[in-house]
Amino acid sequence: MPDAPVVAIPTDPEVAQLEPTMALCLSGGGYRAMVFHIGVLWRLYETGLLRDIKRISSVSGGSITAGVLALKWRELSFKPNSVKTDFIPKFVAPLRAFAGVTIDAESVILGALLPGSIGDRIARAYDEHLFHGKTLQDMPDEPRFVINATNVQSGVLWRFMKPYMRDYRVGKVSKPKVPLAHAVAASSAFPPVLSPFELRLKESDFDKKSGLDLQRPPFTTRVVLSDGGVYDNLGLETAWKRHQTVFVSDAGGKIEAEEESETDWPRHSYRVLNLIDSQVRSLRKRQVIESYKSGERNGAYWGIRTNIADYKLADALPCPHERTLQLAEIPTRLKRMDDETQERLINWGYAVCDAAIRKHVAAKQPKAEFPYPQSPI
Repeated sequence: MPDAPVVAIPTDPEVAQLEPTMALCLSGGGYRAMVFHIGVLWRLYETGLLRDIKRISSVSGGSITAGVLALKWRELSFKPNSVKTDFIPKFVAPLRAFAGVTIDAESVILGALLPGSIGDRIARAYDEHLFHGKTLQDMPDEPRFVINATNVQSGVLWRFMKPYMRDYRVGKVSKPKVPLAHAVAASSAFPPVLSPFELRLKESDFDKKSGLDLQRPPFTTRVVLSDGGVYDNLGLETAWKRHQTVFVSDAGGKIEAEEESETDWPRHSYRVLNLIDSQVRSLRKRQVIESYKSGERNGAYWGIRTNIADYKLADALPCPHERTLQLAEIPTRLKRMDDETQERLINWGYAVCDAAIRKHVAAKQPKAEFPYPQSPI
């Protein structure tokens, strides 16, 4: 059996029986990931697979998309041919409008000059444009949405969900009323400029004796969180241990070569950390794919850097690799994206998801057509 892309933690059951159900993991990558995943979800909606998914686990930019989907889930009919009547106006439209607004630069500048943190300003922008005061309790009971952040203090994953939020070392808070905007801001607090996001709690908020070894102040009162991708770059942790079928949508970036690397310690350290992160991403991706090949898991992996020709489908949507790589190079920012770029990214997420599903999961699917044919990839 291949090495698993996730490992057991002390609080996991000794014998974990996988459920014969489906989960979806959405990676990070700023607006690039947020918009790419719109196309992915568009195709999953058309095929009918989305309504049967039991868990959606997300990090960073993927958590922005997942947060909006969670709020809109009960309003979606999931009926054939209902894309134009409910999926686009209720889910796609608000995300596309948000992708037309730059929020990171202003938050960084004002956070440095005025009272209040950068993370708080990002959270306010999310709430103003997307979440409108909703909390984790406004998410549906099913599917289970898991918004992942990294606890900088404990060094493990902090999970935001409707039934509870939890760090296995610090403890569990049942039925949290944390604003959804705060959960997404924590999940997408990518370092160095948008991290950290601080969550202020009371020790009494935690269920008694629910933490392994760190259930005490300041771990329980001042929770310092960073991007979920720091710990789990594909959002695999909570899905892989529970579900037999796992779909992984990866819009993460790739470190570029440097002809002249900086030698001052801050920039050199940042470069080294990015190299480590890149290696972890590559290893986890290989482990996921090997798990599919071995039969340990069912499902499919697709990425923003995938060459659609590798699927060897005669009727795959036309996506020249040199053009899709241009989309993969969009910086990991929360920076305004023009309409044409948005449409090309949505088309690409849609097309590569379609190819992966038809190649590895179910060959017969409704006919695939680009969501935005006027914006060819």
